[in-house]
Amino acid sequence: MARDLKLTRNIGIAAHIDAGKTTTTERILFYTGVNHKMGETHQGSSTMDWMEQEAERGITITSAATTCDWVFPMENAEPTADAQSYHFNIIDTPGHVDFTVEVNRSLRVLDGLVFLFSAVDGVEPQSETNWRLADNYKVPRIGFVNKMDRQGSDFLGVCQQVKDMLKSNAVPIVLNIGDEDDFKGIVDLVKNRAIVWHDENYGSTFDVVDIPEDMKDEVRKYRALLIEEVAGYDENLLEKFMEDENSITEDEVHTALRAAVMDMAIIPMVCGSSFKNKGVQFLLDAVCRYLPSPMDRESVIGTNPDTGAEERRRPDVKEPFSALAFKIATDPFVGRLAFFRAYSGRLDAGSYILNNRSGKKERISRIYQMHSNKQIALDYLEAGDIGAAVGFKDIKTGDTMSDEKHPIVLESMDFPDPVIGIAVEPKTKADVDKLGMALAKLAEEDPTFTARTDENSGQTIISGMGELHLDIIVDRLRREFKVEVDQGKPQVEYKEAITQEADHREVYKKQSGGRGKFADIVFTIGPADEGVVGLQFESTIKGGNVPKEFIPSIEKGFKMAMQNGPLAGYEVDAMKVTLKDGSYHDVDSDQLSFELAAKLGFRNSAKAAKAVIMEPIMKLEVITPEENMGDIVGDLNRRRGQMSDMGDRAGAKTVKATVPLSEMFGYVTTLRTLSSGRATSTMEFSHYAETPSNISEEVIKAAKGIES
Repeated sequence: MARDLKLTRNIGIAAHIDAGKTTTTERILFYTGVNHKMGETHQGSSTMDWMEQEAERGITITSAATTCDWVFPMENAEPTADAQSYHFNIIDTPGHVDFTVEVNRSLRVLDGLVFLFSAVDGVEPQSETNWRLADNYKVPRIGFVNKMDRQGSDFLGVCQQVKDMLKSNAVPIVLNIGDEDDFKGIVDLVKNRAIVWHDENYGSTFDVVDIPEDMKDEVRKYRALLIEEVAGYDENLLEKFMEDENSITEDEVHTALRAAVMDMAIIPMVCGSSFKNKGVQFLLDAVCRYLPSPMDRESVIGTNPDTGAEERRRPDVKEPFSALAFKIATDPFVGRLAFFRAYSGRLDAGSYILNNRSGKKERISRIYQMHSNKQIALDYLEAGDIGAAVGFKDIKTGDTMSDEKHPIVLESMDFPDPVIGIAVEPKTKADVDKLGMALAKLAEEDPTFTARTDENSGQTIISGMGELHLDIIVDRLRREFKVEVDQGKPQVEYKEAITQEADHREVYKKQSGGRGKFADIVFTIGPADEGVVGLQFESTIKGGNVPKEFIPSIEKGFKMAMQNGPLAGYEVDAMKVTLKDGSYHDVDSDQLSFELAAKLGFRNSAKAAKAVIMEPIMKLEVITPEENMGDIVGDLNRRRGQMSDMGDRAGAKTVKATVPLSEMFGYVTTLRTLSSGRATSTMEFSHYAETPSNISEEVIKAAKGIES
């Protein structure tokens, strides 16, 4: 296990749904010798899509981790004299918008990313979402334009889209030789040579050939552009470039390109066809060459939970141990698995670590290296590696694990709130207890899934990121946990918000013989400051009008009241309360009285503070033949949609719009009808916005109807 960290690559594979991520990962496992048979997504036989639901639907639902080794550099499948074995930890992430959480948490712990694009479809909506996440975590990346064998493929067109739509400096470092059915190889612009793959042995070997005569001008042009971009990044090369661009050596280009990739100044673009076994080995070489190792990240920054001081951990075995748990999974054979990335130090199986969230010691009974859903037991794991551990009593996604004597809290992850819910009921009495346990396990695995009991109806409501997300959850309840449930219609997860400031006095009195209850508070309630989530509470009370020991109870009362909004019982995300005055009774006042006064004050001040219902708004993109465009736009207008953009892509029209989620149930069926099955759509959560008054009234009536 003791490896040179410089030869380790922790990478992810991300893209829009159906761009070929899982197929690419299968090819990587084949070429690196891990698998001797290639799995195919469309046949349900891929290694990484191990869940039954994934095999049936042909999509990735959960991010799967695997590990392999690649010898680099190679010539015609034979290692060169200076070849070294690189160790890869790879995470294959889902492309469907309902499972963005899987991409989010994977990117948090990866050093580099291979970003796939379809050569036909180019930059798609989920590409943009995942690209933003990668920018957010500052993950260097390489672009791989897949499906070059497909009709309508356009490598340079996709490179231009990445430049324009994703606002990034995409630079082709190869050119394709032929396209569609004739795609057979690439021209390597750095080495200035052509590579053509052999079809007979799954593209494992290739020939280095002369650049085709009809491509020489184009190669000259794009090589000059590549050298210019690299020289523009590296000042030393710029001088050389000015004197004579041909004097820049191949090694100098590689070195400058690697530095530019790590600085996210250049995104090298390569192309291939994973399904037809072309271009994947070149991609692996590019990963070794340009993406960072754990050593390139000088140190990870965290805070000491005891002192609040900033601390650093270098990727070194001699440093105190620190790691971040980025995923929790339940395995039927080994129990609860916590996937983690070790940033420093060494962890031995059987040793103890500190969970910095709970402040408790945990014993790690076993450590595994993951290969999809199979585990390989390890004696220890060191800095820079990704693995999974068993033995935790209490662990959540985003927890920092560290050496007991050297606590540290690493930056965690933010996950979006669920936007859609359904009511579920166990079919039999035997299923009641099992349902509670199963939902708790699923919520532990997936931070964007929540389960709660509706106070008014007593129903169990499960909430997630979309209809497919909840469909998979219900399917997993049945298969994995053997719990049969009846499910209701999908419901939108509304929220409530306070829109303006209001002053209010709340006096709470209760006299029923003996000691009574009394609390009196004067406060201003209003919207929270921009960027604040939760309760923003301030007290400006001077003197002892309200004793100090009661003020935390008032804050607690407001905090609890936010969970049940004043209009229809939906959660209030953020608000500001300023406590200004009040009074108390020597005998009758206590903490509970002030807490109840805050809860009542919140409800009674809501009208004056103009409380409103907020609804989730979705970002929708439809790709349609031109002749169906009018019908589709008309239908979106009827659904309260607002058009944001119309354009062209691959011979079809694109419509971008924002539409309330409540209007989008069953949309896919309508779209198929309107376009005779030729249009496709993708939808993702955008933001919450105020609901029009007529719809607010319906939502409030529905909520009150449940109560009565």
